[in-house]
Amino acid sequence: MDKRYQVFVSSTFEDLQEERKEVMQALLELDCIPAGMELFPASNDDQWSLIKRVIDDCDYYILIIGGRYGSENDKGISYTQMEFEYALSKDKPIISFLYKKPEDLPVKKTDNNAEKKKKLDNFRELAQKKLVRYWNNAVELGGVVSRSMVKLIKDFPTEGWVKSGSAVDETSLKEIARLQKENNELKDKLQAISTEAPKGTERFAHGDDEIKVKFSFRANDDCYNEYYDEYNDYSEELSYTWDTIFSRIAPDMIDECDESTFRDALDDLLENSISRIEEIDGNERLYNLRNFNISNESYNLIKVQLKALGLIELSAKRRSTKDNETYWTLTPYGEYYMTQLLAIRK
Repeated sequence: MDKRYQVFVSSTFEDLQEERKEVMQALLELDCIPAGMELFPASNDDQWSLIKRVIDDCDYYILIIGGRYGSENDKGISYTQMEFEYALSKDKPIISFLYKKPEDLPVKKTDNNAEKKKKLDNFRELAQKKLVRYWNNAVELGGVVSRSMVKLIKDFPTEGWVKSGSAVDETSLKEIARLQKENNELKDKLQAISTEAPKGTERFAHGDDEIKVKFSFRANDDCYNEYYDEYNDYSEELSYTWDTIFSRIAPDMIDECDESTFRDALDDLLENSISRIEEIDGNERLYNLRNFNISNESYNLIKVQLKALGLIELSAKRRSTKDNETYWTLTPYGEYYMTQLLAIRK
């Protein structure tokens, strides 16, 4: 059945007009029906009631946050945040699009008031408890919204809108209601998965706990000798926290990465630690260290541990039958955990 989905677009208005235009265009190209109340000041109960009715009628809710908190009600809460919290209370499928580096925005697009800046920071943290994506400019935002909406509609199907001539019998309506309830339950579980560590993982080493990583490398004991054929092979081990290891490999898995890229990231981590390797057996000083290779034992242990912690998983993307590579990607929880570790905070 051919459906159209109505999408409520919420944001401050004056500072994000170009961005809203790109988002509206992206939604129209997806055959969605954009809805927004930016042209209505929402300064009294009647207008707020209208906004709530429009949100009620929408299938999805999009939030765009730039550098302003926006106009506030008499309780000091912005109307944009009011809209977000109302959509949240109605269990609307929500995805938020946050400007990646608010500190880089021009002054005219930011709040000068320290209190409003604090409220904006708190609002951003609230928004990040749901699905969130980041953007750097208006054109990029349009593309991010387009890709994200395709996935959101697939992962969280809703009733949508159909032409009046499309008949739906009573049995179908009951089945739709049953599926909607089941979908809501799955949505709650998915939300928990994306922001909370899987049950049972607390008994595994994680976070600041350390692991000794074994590896090999080549070096010589003469700081003036750079001839490859006079290099010697060495084996060593260094200790790293699990957060250090995950912080290094996670960005390579935002989309997905193969085994070779996975290993290379860990080899790079080892190479960047060469200042910690000065002596072997306490008496031999080494120079010109190179060709770092993590041991198979340590590499496999790291894979198993990160998978057990619910941070990574095998990629399920379809690819050519000739492609026999193994690919890894972040789980929803892994993506959330990476953001908490690496995102720059004010």
